[in-house]
Amino acid sequence: MWTVTQLAQRCGLSRSTLLYYESIGLLKPPSRSGGNYRRYGDAGLKLADIRSIVTRTGGDAEAILEHRLVELHTEIEKLRDHQRAILRLMQNKNAFRKGKIMTKEKWVAIMKATGFSEADMHRWHTEFEKSAPDDHQQFLEFLHIPREEVSSIREWSRNAQR
Repeated sequence: MWTVTQLAQRCGLSRSTLLYYESIGLLKPPSRSGGNYRRYGDAGLKLADIRSIVTRTGGDAEAILEHRLVELHTEIEKLRDHQRAILRLMQNKNAFRKGKIMTKEKWVAIMKATGFSEADMHRWHTEFEKSAPDDHQQFLEFLHIPREEVSSIREWSRNAQR
């Protein structure tokens, strides 16, 4: 989340320009903080794309938006692949039966076999930590990962969110 000043600096625009864009409907009115400050979230576009759209007089906005739409489609498909992989794992109840030990090595092998790259697994941990930190902790313990390594994984997962 960014204040209007932070967003303006990131886009290379003045604060008043952003407020003007908000007043004419180019920017969606943001949420407000407890102190009634504007808090701008992710626009779904890269800052460079936003800067390009708002500073150009030419008609490149459509091409930029189409490119981002293709990127989003690819990201959504990757997430759907991840969902399918997890569903396959859940359907294989034998892998989680009592008495069978799931280890980090087995889990990583399964994830790689279903198409996860190292970067995908890092994003998965980051999202897990962000959305359900206690469950993330329990899951890492379930994999019999040493306490120090669990702390390390959770730490970089939290730092990746920033």
